[in-house]
Amino acid sequence: MGNKALIALGSNMGNRYDNILTAIKCLIKDEDIQLVNFSSLYETDPVGYEEQDLFLNMVIEVNTALEAMELLDRCLTIETELGRKREIKWGPRTIDLDILTYNQENMKTKNLTIPHPRMLQRAFVLIPLYEINPDFQLSGMDKSLEEWINELPDKEGVRVWKRINWEDVFEPIEN
Repeated sequence: MGNKALIALGSNMGNRYDNILTAIKCLIKDEDIQLVNFSSLYETDPVGYEEQDLFLNMVIEVNTALEAMELLDRCLTIETELGRKREIKWGPRTIDLDILTYNQENMKTKNLTIPHPRMLQRAFVLIPLYEINPDFQLSGMDKSLEEWINELPDKEGVRVWKRINWEDVFEPIEN
Protein backbone atom coordinates (compact mmCIF):
# COMPACT_ATOMS: atom_id res chain seq x y z
CA MET A 1 0.00 0.00 0.00
CA GLY A 2 2.34 2.63 -1.26
CA ASN A 3 -0.04 5.60 -1.50
CA LYS A 4 -0.88 8.00 1.31
CA ALA A 5 -4.11 10.01 1.30
CA LEU A 6 -5.77 12.48 3.61
CA ILE A 7 -9.57 12.38 3.64
CA ALA A 8 -11.94 14.88 5.28
CA LEU A 9 -15.22 13.52 6.61
CA GLY A 10 -18.32 15.52 7.48
CA SER A 11 -21.94 14.89 8.44
CA ASN A 12 -24.86 17.02 9.58
CA MET A 13 -27.91 14.82 8.99
CA GLY A 14 -29.23 11.98 11.09
CA ASN A 15 -26.84 10.50 13.62
CA ARG A 16 -23.72 12.42 12.58
CA TYR A 17 -21.41 10.39 14.81
CA ASP A 18 -22.65 7.03 13.50
CA ASN A 19 -22.49 8.31 9.91
CA ILE A 20 -18.81 9.17 10.28
CA LEU A 21 -17.90 5.94 12.09
CA THR A 22 -19.79 3.88 9.51
CA ALA A 23 -18.02 5.68 6.66
CA ILE A 24 -14.61 4.94 8.22
CA LYS A 25 -15.55 1.30 8.78
CA CYS A 26 -16.69 1.04 5.14
CA LEU A 27 -13.40 2.51 3.96
CA ILE A 28 -11.16 0.25 6.03
CA LYS A 29 -13.09 -2.96 5.34
CA ASP A 30 -11.59 -2.60 1.85
CA GLU A 31 -8.33 -4.60 1.97
CA ASP A 32 -6.69 -1.91 -0.17
CA ILE A 33 -7.23 0.83 2.44
CA GLN A 34 -5.54 0.98 5.85
CA LEU A 35 -6.32 3.60 8.52
CA VAL A 36 -3.08 5.21 9.72
CA ASN A 37 -4.23 8.18 11.79
CA PHE A 38 -7.36 10.14 12.65
CA SER A 39 -8.25 13.42 14.31
CA SER A 40 -10.71 14.19 17.04
CA LEU A 41 -14.27 14.90 16.00
CA TYR A 42 -15.09 18.59 15.68
CA GLU A 43 -18.51 20.22 15.72
CA THR A 44 -18.49 22.97 13.13
CA ASP A 45 -20.69 25.75 11.86
CA PRO A 46 -21.90 25.31 8.29
CA VAL A 47 -19.95 27.12 5.57
CA GLY A 48 -21.42 28.36 2.29
CA TYR A 49 -25.07 27.44 2.73
CA GLU A 50 -25.62 28.41 6.38
CA GLU A 51 -29.31 27.51 6.89
CA GLN A 52 -28.59 23.98 8.09
CA ASP A 53 -27.60 22.00 11.17
CA LEU A 54 -24.11 21.92 12.66
CA PHE A 55 -21.60 19.45 11.22
CA LEU A 56 -19.30 16.90 12.73
CA ASN A 57 -15.98 16.88 10.88
CA MET A 58 -12.67 15.08 11.09
CA VAL A 59 -9.65 14.17 8.98
CA ILE A 60 -8.17 10.72 8.54
CA GLU A 61 -4.92 9.53 7.02
CA VAL A 62 -4.92 6.28 5.06
CA ASN A 63 -2.45 4.14 3.19
CA THR A 64 -3.92 2.62 0.08
CA ALA A 65 -3.08 0.44 -2.88
CA LEU A 66 -5.81 2.24 -4.84
CA GLU A 67 -5.07 4.86 -7.44
CA ALA A 68 -6.56 8.31 -6.76
CA MET A 69 -9.57 7.83 -9.06
CA GLU A 70 -10.26 4.39 -7.55
CA LEU A 71 -10.18 5.92 -4.07
CA LEU A 72 -12.58 8.64 -5.22
CA ASP A 73 -14.93 5.98 -6.62
CA ARG A 74 -14.82 4.14 -3.29
CA CYS A 75 -15.60 7.37 -1.38
CA LEU A 76 -18.51 8.22 -3.69
CA THR A 77 -19.92 4.68 -3.34
CA ILE A 78 -19.83 4.98 0.46
CA GLU A 79 -21.56 8.37 0.29
CA THR A 80 -24.33 6.84 -1.83
CA GLU A 81 -24.63 3.78 0.44
CA LEU A 82 -25.04 6.09 3.44
CA GLY A 83 -27.80 8.11 1.77
CA ARG A 84 -25.92 11.16 0.46
CA LYS A 85 -28.05 13.28 -1.85
CA ARG A 86 -26.61 16.24 -3.74
CA GLU A 87 -29.53 18.67 -3.85
CA ILE A 88 -28.09 21.97 -2.53
CA LYS A 89 -24.51 23.07 -3.11
CA TRP A 90 -22.73 22.86 0.28
CA GLY A 91 -26.08 21.74 1.70
CA PRO A 92 -27.01 19.15 4.33
CA ARG A 93 -25.53 15.69 3.94
CA THR A 94 -25.50 12.36 5.71
CA ILE A 95 -21.83 11.99 4.85
CA ASP A 96 -19.20 13.79 2.84
CA LEU A 97 -15.83 12.23 2.01
CA ASP A 98 -13.33 14.58 0.38
CA ILE A 99 -9.88 13.48 -0.70
CA LEU A 100 -7.62 16.31 0.43
CA THR A 101 -4.27 14.95 -0.73
CA TYR A 102 -2.97 11.89 -2.48
CA ASN A 103 0.76 11.45 -1.93
CA GLN A 104 2.15 14.86 -2.87
CA GLU A 105 0.57 14.74 -6.30
CA ASN A 106 -1.15 17.52 -8.15
CA MET A 107 -4.07 16.36 -10.26
CA LYS A 108 -7.01 18.01 -11.97
CA THR A 109 -9.71 15.99 -13.68
CA LYS A 110 -13.42 16.60 -14.23
CA ASN A 111 -14.24 14.82 -10.95
CA LEU A 112 -11.15 15.20 -8.77
CA THR A 113 -8.72 17.99 -7.97
CA ILE A 114 -5.78 17.21 -5.69
CA PRO A 115 -4.87 18.87 -3.47
CA HIS A 116 -8.48 19.75 -2.64
CA PRO A 117 -8.96 23.26 -4.09
CA ARG A 118 -10.58 24.79 -0.99
CA MET A 119 -8.80 22.94 1.81
CA LEU A 120 -6.61 25.92 2.78
CA GLN A 121 -9.74 28.08 3.14
CA ARG A 122 -11.59 25.74 5.50
CA ALA A 123 -10.99 25.75 9.24
CA PHE A 124 -13.06 22.56 9.58
CA VAL A 125 -10.39 20.84 7.47
CA LEU A 126 -7.19 22.56 8.60
CA ILE A 127 -7.77 22.33 12.36
CA PRO A 128 -8.28 18.53 12.39
CA LEU A 129 -5.40 18.16 9.91
CA TYR A 130 -3.15 20.21 12.18
CA GLU A 131 -4.06 17.93 15.07
CA ILE A 132 -2.78 14.81 13.29
CA ASN A 133 0.09 16.43 11.38
CA PRO A 134 1.14 19.91 12.58
CA ASP A 135 4.14 19.87 10.22
CA PHE A 136 2.00 19.17 7.13
CA GLN A 137 3.21 20.96 4.00
CA LEU A 138 1.72 20.98 0.55
CA SER A 139 4.17 21.14 -2.28
CA GLY A 140 4.78 24.83 -2.95
CA MET A 141 2.96 25.93 0.22
CA ASP A 142 4.57 29.18 1.37
CA LYS A 143 3.20 29.19 4.93
CA SER A 144 3.00 26.75 7.79
CA LEU A 145 -0.33 25.08 8.54
CA GLU A 146 -0.54 27.11 11.75
CA GLU A 147 -0.15 30.35 9.77
CA TRP A 148 -2.92 29.30 7.37
CA ILE A 149 -5.22 28.52 10.31
CA ASN A 150 -4.48 31.82 12.03
CA GLU A 151 -5.54 33.70 8.89
CA LEU A 152 -8.93 31.97 8.65
CA PRO A 153 -11.90 34.08 9.75
CA ASP A 154 -14.13 31.13 10.70
CA LYS A 155 -11.84 29.15 13.03
CA GLU A 156 -14.05 29.96 16.06
CA GLY A 157 -16.77 27.91 14.36
CA VAL A 158 -14.69 24.72 14.86
CA ARG A 159 -14.96 23.16 18.33
CA VAL A 160 -13.67 19.82 19.63
CA TRP A 161 -16.64 17.49 20.05
CA LYS A 162 -14.89 14.25 21.08
CA ARG A 163 -11.18 13.78 21.50
CA ILE A 164 -9.49 10.81 19.86
CA ASN A 165 -8.30 9.37 23.16
CA TRP A 166 -11.84 8.94 24.44
CA GLU A 167 -12.52 5.23 24.61
CA ASP A 168 -15.93 5.40 22.93
CA VAL A 169 -14.39 7.07 19.88
CA PHE A 170 -11.10 5.22 19.66
CA GLU A 171 -12.45 1.68 19.93
CA PRO A 172 -15.11 1.71 17.16
CA ILE A 173 -12.73 3.21 14.62
CA GLU A 174 -10.13 0.54 15.27
CA ASN A 175 -12.58 -2.39 14.84
